[in-house]
Amino acid sequence: MTGNAGSGKSTLSRQLAAGLDLPWFGLDQIVWQERWRKTPEVERDSRIADLIAQESWVVDGVSDQVLRAADAVVFLDVPRYRCYGRAARRNVRYLFSSRPELPDHCPEILIIPRLVKIIWRFPRHVRPRILAGRAEYGQDRTFIHVRSQIEPGQILARLR
Repeated sequence: MTGNAGSGKSTLSRQLAAGLDLPWFGLDQIVWQERWRKTPEVERDSRIADLIAQESWVVDGVSDQVLRAADAVVFLDVPRYRCYGRAARRNVRYLFSSRPELPDHCPEILIIPRLVKIIWRFPRHVRPRILAGRAEYGQDRTFIHVRSQIEPGQILARLR
């Protein structure tokens, strides 16, 4: 599962993992350390490699390693205004505390300026890489490009 911040990746990927009876992993646990410090690249890449070496998984986040290893990719390509709205609702809830899927001491208030930039830049800087990489996935991989609201059951049906 990949897409912009606030696109709904974590929510949908947890639902898909449950529906497919697979383990779920969020890359935020790997990418971020306490106080929103980025994990050093070598450590991050090693942890992602360990994760994708497992037999089956559902991962949410943006990672070229994960995209190359996945049998199926669900790209939540939703408008920025929706991402900002979802991120704002999440930020209010965890403004002064860490979300359960994040390391300790990562309150949302510390990431808001960076989050605004991430969401704004995604369509121009990250989206094209995801779409261009689609050709690398090959014919034997499923690529589901979600541009609007979709029921998890519809995606589950396509993945099964």
